[in-house]
Amino acid sequence: MAETQAAKRLREYETIFLVKPDATDDNVDKLKERVRGIVNREGGKLPRFTIWGKKKTMFPVAKQPRAIYVHTSFLGGSALVAEVERNLRNLDEVTRFISVKIADEVDPETRPVLEDVKMAGDTDEVPRVPGAPERAEGAPFRATAAVDAGGDDDEAGEEP
Repeated sequence: MAETQAAKRLREYETIFLVKPDATDDNVDKLKERVRGIVNREGGKLPRFTIWGKKKTMFPVAKQPRAIYVHTSFLGGSALVAEVERNLRNLDEVTRFISVKIADEVDPETRPVLEDVKMAGDTDEVPRVPGAPERAEGAPFRATAAVDAGGDDDEAGEEP
């Protein structure tokens, strides 16, 4: 009885991987289907894929300043994570990946399979905030908050 109940419990993981920015939507869909096949073959459960779209990276990854971010969450064991990461490592389109354990002993029946989501990602232009000052490309941002002209930080209750 304990073995059958333990077999029903799986770990929940998240994997985020970066795809080269010049990859087409078809290539990203093929990568999704490959990961989905691995999870299904290894006895896991794949609740959802979310494509965050093309975003600017903090630093160049594979000599590219942008990448397509793909997020997936799945249920399975540590061997499943190793297999997913092994396959991602062997794909030329994937530049980086990271897997994180979210929870232990999750009942797969409590996690419904949701439809995949595709977000727009960033645009190349920075949106202008109404009322914000104009600034030249590459110019440092300066706050426009009003500054006390006195320059001193007077303590509360004291009169000058």
